[in-house]
Amino acid sequence: MAKYLISFPSGAMVVPEEDFQAVWDASHAVVQEARDAGVWVFGGGIDESVPPVMVDGDGKVTEGTYPQTRQIEGGYAVLDLPSREAALEWAAKIAAACRCAQEVRAFHYDPAS
Repeated sequence: MAKYLISFPSGAMVVPEEDFQAVWDASHAVVQEARDAGVWVFGGGIDESVPPVMVDGDGKVTEGTYPQTRQIEGGYAVLDLPSREAALEWAAKIAAACRCAQEVRAFHYDPAS
């Protein structure tokens, strides 16, 4: 099994307000399906109202982030799956529920995680 990150930026999810509850319900149904299948590891949306901070090894906290990660926002799911093909199938389910395309990335295998 390998872990896959399935994600989308918040700007990709353009849903009319009257459809938001249907999207919410559909996305939670996919989450429940993944839990029932035993592949759900973690997921959620980034709280964009909370600004990111950087924490150094000595504990010093500074406002901001790495320049290349300034745009991290949106929704994320981590699934533990047997293959890339399975990840693509789950991404399609999430895309249908959220009404936007999903990006799929594989984590390096780590037997300790």
